[in-house]
Amino acid sequence: MDARGFSVTRARYCCLVVLLSVPVSIGDVSYSVPEELKRGSVIGNIANDVGVDFKSLLVRKARLQPEGSSKRYCDINLNSGDLIVAERIDREQLCGQNTLCNLKYELVLEGPLDLHRVVVQIQDINDNSPQFSKDMMRLEIRESADKGARFPVNEAHDADIGQNAVQSYTLQRNDHFVVAVHTNIDGGKYAELVLEKELDREEQQEVTLLLTASDGGTPQRSGTVVINISVLDANDNIPVFNQAFYKASLPENSALGAVVVTVSAGDADEGANGEVTYEFSRISDEAKDLFSLDRKTGEIRVTGPIDYEEKSRYEMRIEGKDGAGLASQTKVIVDITDVNDNAPFIFVTSLSNSVPESAPLGTEVGIINVQDIDSDNNSQVRCSIQGQVPFKLMPSIKNFYSIVTTSALDRELQSEYNISLTASDEGSPPLSSFKTLHVSISDVNDNPPAFDEQSYSAYVTENNKPGTSVISVRARDPDYRQNGTVFYSLLSSEVSGVPVSSFLSINGDTGVIHAVRSFDYEQFRSFKVQVVARDNGSPPLSSNMTVSVFITDENDNSPQILYPAPSGNSMMTEMVPKAAHAGSLVSKVIAVDADSGQNAWLSYQILKSTDPGLFTIGLHSGEIRAQRDIAESDTMKQNLVVSVKDNGQPSLSTTCSVYLLISDNLAEVPELKDMSYEENSSKLTSYLIIALVSVSTFFLTFIILIVVVKFCRRRKPRMLFDGAVAIPGAYFPPNYADVDGAGTLRSSYNYDTYLTTGSRTSDFKFVRSFNDGTLPADQTLKRSPNETSELGETTEGGSKFSTLVKLPF
Repeated sequence: MDARGFSVTRARYCCLVVLLSVPVSIGDVSYSVPEELKRGSVIGNIANDVGVDFKSLLVRKARLQPEGSSKRYCDINLNSGDLIVAERIDREQLCGQNTLCNLKYELVLEGPLDLHRVVVQIQDINDNSPQFSKDMMRLEIRESADKGARFPVNEAHDADIGQNAVQSYTLQRNDHFVVAVHTNIDGGKYAELVLEKELDREEQQEVTLLLTASDGGTPQRSGTVVINISVLDANDNIPVFNQAFYKASLPENSALGAVVVTVSAGDADEGANGEVTYEFSRISDEAKDLFSLDRKTGEIRVTGPIDYEEKSRYEMRIEGKDGAGLASQTKVIVDITDVNDNAPFIFVTSLSNSVPESAPLGTEVGIINVQDIDSDNNSQVRCSIQGQVPFKLMPSIKNFYSIVTTSALDRELQSEYNISLTASDEGSPPLSSFKTLHVSISDVNDNPPAFDEQSYSAYVTENNKPGTSVISVRARDPDYRQNGTVFYSLLSSEVSGVPVSSFLSINGDTGVIHAVRSFDYEQFRSFKVQVVARDNGSPPLSSNMTVSVFITDENDNSPQILYPAPSGNSMMTEMVPKAAHAGSLVSKVIAVDADSGQNAWLSYQILKSTDPGLFTIGLHSGEIRAQRDIAESDTMKQNLVVSVKDNGQPSLSTTCSVYLLISDNLAEVPELKDMSYEENSSKLTSYLIIALVSVSTFFLTFIILIVVVKFCRRRKPRMLFDGAVAIPGAYFPPNYADVDGAGTLRSSYNYDTYLTTGSRTSDFKFVRSFNDGTLPADQTLKRSPNETSELGETTEGGSKFSTLVKLPF
């Protein structure tokens, strides 16, 4: 490294200082400069010294990071690559009495990351004059002092070191004393007055001397002190300290008032001549603010905050003086021990605020640097990332770390991360510092739209108006902005050979599906359509979903009575044995409803009866049973008018007539046609018919007539001889097939009559249904698969019963 010259002007003196820059190790450079250089003074061209083109310093974000000091004394000129003085450098303030005074820096370069250690050695100049602790010193010397007696005086202090420190003492010419110069164990110079001619108190009570201390610098500096000597009677012993010097160890942050060390000196004299008092004979200004000395006990106590990082050693001189003015000195060295009182610092060197979610593993997000100004183990730092985040720290050069990704990023799962950094030292107890870095994840179109449901079911009431909203589908795309904007459309398909667009349409922006036409539950009950959701990314992504549309039933069909089937002017009559008991099954009204569910839930009610208290009908089964035992006095011919009503809103109903004949022998039965005429003559019947007709609407009447005409065209049961009636097998029109389990027929029945001509012992079968009870109003009729199979058998071969009760006539 080439030497450079620096010119420093200070107090009419000019000194030429040679700057040396010598490589310390590979990647390290060292400079030597004098203190008190002007700001902007060039120390050296650091770019050339580390082998870097100065033009790249700005691009590589070159910076100088100090070690262990918060004040930046040096800096880099990025335009020239020169290392310059940034702040006034006072070696005495910076390093005190230490021989070596170095400023340590780290030159940090990025892209790629490079680190160089820079050491700037501060050289002392003679900018401080020797000073005595007091402007005047008072000594008391007995006249009995022998020639050659020595009397130490306070040592002069010079903040400079080496040759610039105190080198000599001179005493103004006088008749009694000369000066002797000695060297301390630490290399410092101190003076003693040597009595060359005995004192005579009667001749001269006071002697005034002028002592001058000079350093060895260029130009030379000096300081003076006036020594006032009072001549006393004889005091032939001076205080003697029990140690040549004292050394104490004091932890930083010690409490105020803590005792550092106690000095002690003894004097063999008696009385006032043997009483020793203590005072500082030499102490720096910094130490004055931190320590105090008890004049009587010699205890040195802490009076200010002790900080190892500011200064690690303090030196002071203590003078022990007896009552006669004789004194001796000792040296006290206080070493400050480090306490882990500084947490590490985390510096963010660089940071990428936004990272694409497609970034590969190991992508560098940022660079940090950690430092701890404590020493030894207290400065050893461990750095880590807290929490479960897809990032980790990769150690780089010295205390530098790179933040890299450890797994794939997904903005849709988490769009941003707070990276919590923790730096902990190895002190006891350890100290930590924390820093949070914010990193955002930028979006990539990597997610197709996803519907809220895997499939949708829409329910539309039949007879709906075209344009009615059927259902609203929604697909979500977690991507951002246009990557997450979703449009909807219907996939081209057909329903029963008709394009699906003839049934439904969809709003491309909102996903609302509308009905294009009116639906009929009895025509078709359900169909499916595919909905496509596509985003606006590049390239676009899409997904499909199925919407099942179910047509729900309205109560637009009245109940239809299958049995007893209307047969024009003829009538169907059932015989009831005279011995029938209460609860016996007499007949059953069978009705169906083309609607489904609640709309097809039928209830039965007797509107009119020849004998109102004789028969009752099951509310939901339609079974007609004897309410009490048949009596001889009961009318043989019974006519019941039954109303069948569904559970729709509004409810629809129809009526039928059931003819019953109470007899044990067909021969006893009169002409059945008379029943019709007799019944027609009943006033009660007339009133009931008039009431029903007046209440029923024209529309209901019209529907009933259509149903009656339709069933009249079917095959009618033949009449048995002698007026006996055979109940036909149940007949179910094709439109009433119970496909979905919501039909109106809960159980199947079979009514058979076995009669023998002219015989009074013919048998009549009374039957009981599978379910004699009635359904609660809050339940819906359902059929099991076994019941479905039985229904099929019933349709072709007649109904069945599970229990038969045989009563003889």
